[in-house]
Parts: sequence; structure tokens; C-alpha cells
Amino acid sequence: MNPTVGFILLCGVGFFAFISYNLVRLPALAPFAESLGAGPVAVGFVVAASTMTGVFLKLPMGVLSDILSRRKLMLGGVLAFALPPFVYPSISDLDVLVVVRVVHGLATAIFTPLALAAVAAMYETQRGAALGWYTSAAQGGALLGPVLGGWLVDTSGFSRTFETAGVFGLLALGLYGLILRSAPLENQNRKEASTVVGDFLVGLRKVIRHSQMLATSLAEAAKMIANGALMAFLPLYALSIGLTLAEGGILFGAQGVTSFLSKPVMGRVSDRVGRRPLIVLGLVICGGTIAGIPQVTHFPGLLLLAAGFGFGEAVVTSSSAALIADLSESGNLGAGMGLRGTIMDIGHAGGPILAGVLVAGISYTAAFALIGVLQVLAAVAFVVVTPWRTAGQMVK
Repeated sequence: MNPTVGFILLCGVGFFAFISYNLVRLPALAPFAESLGAGPVAVGFVVAASTMTGVFLKLPMGVLSDILSRRKLMLGGVLAFALPPFVYPSISDLDVLVVVRVVHGLATAIFTPLALAAVAAMYETQRGAALGWYTSAAQGGALLGPVLGGWLVDTSGFSRTFETAGVFGLLALGLYGLILRSAPLENQNRKEASTVVGDFLVGLRKVIRHSQMLATSLAEAAKMIANGALMAFLPLYALSIGLTLAEGGILFGAQGVTSFLSKPVMGRVSDRVGRRPLIVLGLVICGGTIAGIPQVTHFPGLLLLAAGFGFGEAVVTSSSAALIADLSESGNLGAGMGLRGTIMDIGHAGGPILAGVLVAGISYTAAFALIGVLQVLAAVAFVVVTPWRTAGQMVK
């Protein structure tokens, strides 16, 4: 297959897959859990269940993809996008819902790090731009999913919403089938189980001992802590200063659209100027904007800060994924992306918890300021651990 066609198809898979995934996760899931009798704590657990799957599996799946067939493993991830949505309408028990959420979480746990590794392997000299375009396509689906899902829940109910999510998942599966048809699964020598386990442990040790990969992944995790804090508490802060929920939604829209539009551009910039300075710049922008939010009580100012945060996270994400690929050896590209994904998910899951503790214990102003300081500290640690020459040398 022409690499450009394969790349476009993979972007399409990511787009439709994340429409499906977020159509379930953001607009419908919490009220659906409440309809089954879940209280606030149970709702939080249901929502977090799929993320926890990623925390535990992204790194192992990335390592396995360097040993076994990456395309075959990715097929498992696409199936996990396509099939679980059709199960939700028949669920009437919270315990079953949690199990289905864990299974549904296999989609992002398997597919996301492997897709990034596949894109990075396709484009060795233009990784930043390619990864920027792919992540932007996936984010486009993630943005469209909640909009479509909210409308469907209001007009047609939960069952129709979940079934529609399944249809989008099947579209992703169909596009992935085209990729497999033109680029068949790898013909690999059959390996003994002991050999696979040995190779797995070697690959695992390589990435978790790689200080620069760890520093890059932790920089991404710091950004995701801020992102998670905003997801949980920006709407509540907006209400506390007299804004409406609709205005709070527009703030998130500004953040998401800015990030969506900026990733391809900043990925291309990182190919030219290097990854490291952009990661530092992005973290500083994220820190400054999140710290500034509680200082502002008017909508236009908050809109500007939300858009600024979206730009900062686009700068970090498009550069960090490319730098992980640059730092990876040819045989542990999936492991590097898995490491990044696992640490990133820990940050994303921990952000709302940290923000909740800080907001309850002190105030919005101090909580957001401390999370902003955390971004700057992460930037400093990244500078110390990652030599400047590394980022520049790896960009051809």
C-alpha cells in the first residue's frame, strides 16, 4: 500500500474510533450509571474503569507489539472499539457495567500506543508532522463524539446513543480491514512462550530504565494532570463566578478546537526546530494559563486562557510523542509509546483527584496555581534529564 494512503486510512480509523468511544464515555455514561442506581462515588468508578485499563495495559501491549504482530494486536484494539457499545443497551446491573467498561477500555489501551508507534515507523524524517496529523484526527473524533452523543441522548435515549457508537466503531473496523487487505499481517516465525516472555522482559527493562523516555513521559503526565484538573473543576469554577454550564462548555470547546488545529502545525515545527524546546514551551504555557484561570472572572478572558491551554497541550503532545519515537530503538518503538501512554494515563487519572484535594483544602486560586507550578517544575526536570543535543540530533 502507498504509505500516504495507509496513513490516511489509519487517521480515519482513529477518527471514527474516537467518535464511537467518546460518544459513550462523555455524554451518556454518567447519567446511564445513575439510572442504574449509582451514587457519585460509583459514577466516578464507572467512568474511571476504562482509564485504569490503559494504566495497566498500555506499556505491556506496547512491548508485545515489538515482539509479535503489531497489526494483529491493533486489530484487537479496533474490535474493542466496535463491539462493546452494542452490549450497553442490555445492561441493567452496575457490576456488569463496570466489567463492560474495563473491556471497552481495551480499545484505547491496545490501539492508541500501537497506532502512534505505527505512524512513527512510517515517517522517520517527518514524525512530528505525521504524529500531529494523526493525533489531531483522533482528537477530532473525540470532540465530535460528545456533541453528537449529547444530542442523541436528549432526542433518542441511551440505547440509540450506544447503538450509534457501535456503528461508528464498525466504520473504524471497516477502514482497518482495508489496511489489512492491502498490507497483510506480518509472517513471523512462531516463537516459544519462553522466548516471548524473555523478549518481553528485555523490552520492558529497556524503556523503564531509559531516563530520557521517562522524563518525556513525565512531562506529558504533568500536562495531563492539568488537563484532568480542568475537566473536573473548570465547569464548577465557571458556575461559582456566575457563568452558565453552556458557557463552561464553550470554554472546553475553545480548548479542544485550539488543540485540534495546532497539533499538525506544531508537529511540523518540532521537525524543524527540535522537540525539547517545544515541550518546555508547552509546559510553561500550560502552567501559566491554568494558574491564571482563577484570577479571571469574565467570560472573554477565560475563553482566551482556555484556548491558550489548548495550544500549550498541543505543543507538548505533538512533540513528546515524536521525541519518544526518536529516542526508541527500532525494536522497542511500541514499548516507548506504551510507556508514554501508561504514565500519561496515570497523570490524567490523578489530575482530578489532586485538584479535588487542593480545592477542598485551600481554594481554586491556590489549587490552580500549584498545578501551574507543577508544570514549570516538570519543564525544569525535563531540561535537566534530557540533554539539549538529543532533541536536535534526532530530528533529521
